[in-house]
Amino acid sequence: MSTSVGPTATPPPGSRSGAARPPGNKPWVSGMVLFAGVVMLVDGILEVFHGIMAIAEDEVFVTTPRYIFKFDLTSWGWIHLVIGALVAVTGFFLIKGAAWARIAGIFLASLSLIGSFLSLPYYPLWSLVIIALDVFVIWALCVYRED
Repeated sequence: MSTSVGPTATPPPGSRSGAARPPGNKPWVSGMVLFAGVVMLVDGILEVFHGIMAIAEDEVFVTTPRYIFKFDLTSWGWIHLVIGALVAVTGFFLIKGAAWARIAGIFLASLSLIGSFLSLPYYPLWSLVIIALDVFVIWALCVYRED
């Protein structure tokens, strides 16, 4: 009677080796959420700078005389400043792994996207870049699934 010390047919409880992944759950998704958190943090900081520029120097932006959603550029600056600060803080907590930050991130990235779309005539290239970043963040946070 000899006892063999080799691999067993079933892994011990709590072990991930040999465990099958649920369908649709890819290992790179959690990395995408981390990347989305970093993008949100950077996006939020850029939006804060955008807001400061609009508050301090109205001449930096192009004005459109007949725009339906026309606000004073100082008002747009405050909108971008507040949304940017909220996006940056949520991105920080997303990096830290807070579960609530994923839902808040989707909501705030959507608000940031809408704000950037509405301010498109004032600073088109900046707005298009922020819209692209927000779309990526929304996608990355929506496809994430917990194990």
